[in-house]
Amino acid sequence: MSEKKYTWHKIAESKEELFASGKSLTEISVNQKQICFVLKQDKIFGCAHKCPHAGAKMSDGWLDAQGCIVCPLHRYRFDITNGRNVSGEGYYLKTYPVELREEGVFVGFEESKWLGF
Repeated sequence: MSEKKYTWHKIAESKEELFASGKSLTEISVNQKQICFVLKQDKIFGCAHKCPHAGAKMSDGWLDAQGCIVCPLHRYRFDITNGRNVSGEGYYLKTYPVELREEGVFVGFEESKWLGF
C-alpha cells in the first residue's frame, strides 16, 4: 500500500490569523472547497464544513469536554483527529491534514488516484 500524497494549500500566515475571532472553530474556502478548521489544544485540524448526517455547518458547532466537534443541529459528536462518530450514529466526518510551518498554515488535499485505464 502506497503512502498518501497531498497537494498543500496555504490558508493563513499563522494560527492567530486563522482564529482571529477568538473562536475555536472557523470556516474558510480553500481551492473552491469549504473547510472547517478547529483549534484544539493549540493544534489545528481540518474537517468537512457540513455534518454528514443533515448538512449543518460544523463551524456553528462547538468542542465538547473531550475535544470532539459537536454538530449544532442534532449534537452528533466526531473525533476531530480521525473523523469517527463517537456518539454512536455511525457517520464519518471527512478530515484534512493541517501543517503549521514557518511559512504559515497549510491544509492538504489528497491527490487523485486516477489509474488511466
